[in-house]
Formats: sequence, structure tokens, C-alpha cells
Amino acid sequence: MPFGGPLLSSFCHPPPHSLPPARWWRWCGPERKWLWERGESGKAAMAAGVPCALVASCSSTFTGDRLVQHILGTEDLAADTPANNGVRFYPWTIDNKYYSADINLCVVPNRFLVTAEIAEAVQAFIVCFDSTQKSGLDSVSSWLPLTEEWLPEVMILVCDRVSENGVNRPKAQEWCIQHGFELVELNPEELPEEDDDFPESTGVKRIIQALNANVWSNVVMKSERNQSFGLLSSLAGANCNIGSTENHHTEPHLPVGDGTECCFDRLDSASNTTDSQVDSIVDPMLDLDIQELASLTTGGGNLENFERLFSKLKEMKDKAATLPHEQRKLHAEKVAKAFWMAIGGDRDEIEGISSDEEN
Repeated sequence: MPFGGPLLSSFCHPPPHSLPPARWWRWCGPERKWLWERGESGKAAMAAGVPCALVASCSSTFTGDRLVQHILGTEDLAADTPANNGVRFYPWTIDNKYYSADINLCVVPNRFLVTAEIAEAVQAFIVCFDSTQKSGLDSVSSWLPLTEEWLPEVMILVCDRVSENGVNRPKAQEWCIQHGFELVELNPEELPEEDDDFPESTGVKRIIQALNANVWSNVVMKSERNQSFGLLSSLAGANCNIGSTENHHTEPHLPVGDGTECCFDRLDSASNTTDSQVDSIVDPMLDLDIQELASLTTGGGNLENFERLFSKLKEMKDKAATLPHEQRKLHAEKVAKAFWMAIGGDRDEIEGISSDEEN
């Protein structure tokens, strides 16, 4: 029985004494799961079917609202529908060169305030915890019965940084692997090396990246204008700036550098090699991958193609990550060039990313 489903009154039983009562919950059904009653709070915000990223905090020093401030890049937050029970909805338009989507960043003080409407709208879950406390993950684990029912595509565990005296990195990563979360440190002690071919984003920037990479239920695909070249730029290592001058929404820009990288991770273009060296790397499977990418990009901009595009790019990135350092650079250039040619691009237009050109 999914959360938010109809109550089976004939199967209702009292809840375990270990769980505090709340009017949103009933202990129902042969599955013995917590189910929501429909509550009044939050109906207005969810009436239009706007998906939400639920933001929770199990830390006494870092609130969910504070994390929303970082995500939106502003100190001045205005809740769209302030609720009497403390749940707050902050509207946010995700607008990048591939799609736009209107979502709510929904800050919920505790899990007993989750209504049926919120549960039905959750498509991402972000939870903060205090890594300086050895028991920091215990309170986060109390959310797991809900996330196991929601199964959101994006689940992120956030802390300031891991702590050797509290929850260290191995323990946090083990917990994340076990429960399907991604660990994000807002202020990691170690930053990715600048010469890394596949630099990992960190902090708030990574959270925004993950939310941009999600396929929201109300996503509106952009026109095909410049989409193909935009994807080529991502493969070749150019930055995709979310919130660029093309955007007509008044979203606050993010204080995380010159721009946010596109959800497609960068593949740096090669340096000091020749075209003949690039062409010498022949992989029949790579050619098939490139042809599939080309068809997905030049085809109709529907949701199924969009999901497959993300999946294929991740497959290609994982495959490239197994190559030696220099071959990864050659691989990146070969993919970019071959992809451009596969979608009918002019060879002259990609000379700028050639490895024998000085940057």
C-alpha cells in the first residue's frame, strides 16, 4: 500500500508506542505501514501538481531554510504558502538550456508534518545532518521508511564536512551506499584536483547540479535550437551556465563561481596531440554509442529520449573513467568530434576544440 493511498479502516491498528502520535498518520493495512490522512495544510501549494524537493534537517546548527538560501542564492526567502504547522514552500524555476521546470523547495521541520499532498509531490529528498555527533545518522534514518515508499530519483545527504570525531567519511559513504543516497559536503576539507579529467562538483553546486539532472514530472523541453551544439560543448569541456542571459526568469544567480556546470559532466578536450592519434583509437562500441547519442539529440524532445540521453552519457562517462589519463583526453576529443559529425555538423566548426590547437 503506497503512502498517501486510501485508508483501510477495517485493518487499522494502534501505532507502536515508540512513535509519537500525529494527525497525519494511521497505522493501517496488513503491511503494517504508516499511511497518511489527508490534511488541510499544504493543499494550496500542491493543488496544481507542482513537484517538490523535500528539504529536511536533523541538525540543530543548520536548518533546512538555510540550505534553501544557499540553493536559491539569496538571504531573503519568501514562502509561497506559509503553513500553520511550520511547513514552508519556496517556489523555484529550474531553467537550463535543455528544459525548464517549476518546482517547490519544501522545508519540513519533521517527518510527522508530511501530508498526503506533499508525499505525492516529492521527487527529490535532501536531508542535513550533524556529522560532529557520532549519532548524527540516527535521526536521518528515521526518514528512511518514507524515502523507501517515495523512491525519489534524487536523495542527498548533506553535512558541513565529515568529522573524524563524529561521522567520518567511510561511515557516511557506507550509509549512503546502503540507502541509495549521495553524500555532499558543503565545505569539504579536500577539493578535487584542478587537472582532473573528470572533476567532481562539491557543496551547494553539486546539489544544484543533481536537481538539474533530475527529470521532473512537469518538465518542459526546450526547442531543438542549439541543443545539439550545447551537448557537444558539454562533451568537449565547455561550461553550460544555468541562469544565463538567455533566461527570462528572475531567478537569483548562484554565488558559486562564474556559472553552474551543466548536468552533463565535463570531458576536457585533449592537449598536444594530433588528429591522427585521436583517430587511432578505434572502438566499434563507441561508434554505436555516438550514433545513439546523435539520434537521441536530433530526435523529438520527449521525456523518454531525455531520460535515455542522461543514461547514455553516464554510461559513456563511466566507460571513459576506466581509461588511462592520456587516453581519457583523447577519448573525450574523439567523442566530441564524432558526435558532431554524426549529427551533420560542419567539420570547420569543431576545429576550435581540436587538441592540436592551443587554448
